Amino acid sequence: MVNGKAIIFSAPSGSGKTTIVKHLLRTFDNLAFSISATTRPRRKEREIDGSDYYFLTVDEFRAKIAKGDFVEWEEVYDGIYYGTLKSEIDRLWSMGKHVLFDVDVKGGLKLKEYFKEKALAVFVKVKEMKVLEERLRHRNTEPEEQIRKRLEKAAYEMGFAKDFDKILVSDVLEETLKQAEEMVREFLKSGR
Repeated sequence: MVNGKAIIFSAPSGSGKTTIVKHLLRTFDNLAFSISATTRPRRKEREIDGSDYYFLTVDEFRAKIAKGDFVEWEEVYDGIYYGTLKSEIDRLWSMGKHVLFDVDVKGGLKLKEYFKEKALAVFVKVKEMKVLEERLRHRNTEPEEQIRKRLEKAAYEMGFAKDFDKILVSDVLEETLKQAEEMVREFLKSGR
């Protein structure tokens, strides 16, 4: 797709980016979700390989790094890798879709640099760290130590908001979703 665009939503874990991305996929029929690759364990009751993520072993992931198969990748936590496969972007653009990303902050900045003017990079943030902590605890999917690590990382990541094209405050869900829709609509209409 010659005119394929990349729409990147990045945020600290628990900010609401996945909820926003799922809403946008239901709203815009010309968007398709970029499935990331990861080495983290699958949340068995909720995640499907090839739909939520491409789940790889550390050795498989490192082999793909060596072959240059990733647009971007990051070791987010010790031994836990995430990345965007070039083949995934090609697959979606060949379907005539614009690519929608749900990635961590470092990955979002790398994607923004890679796609340049073809990208809209949106940083999703909450008003207070307390809200983020409540959301992470409410998920009830991770042990306390992992929640603590995510909160420490989130505090660090908040400093990168200024490096994105847009900042979207995730507060009242309906308002947040409307703002996200408008950002995407404007970008897709633009000549960028």
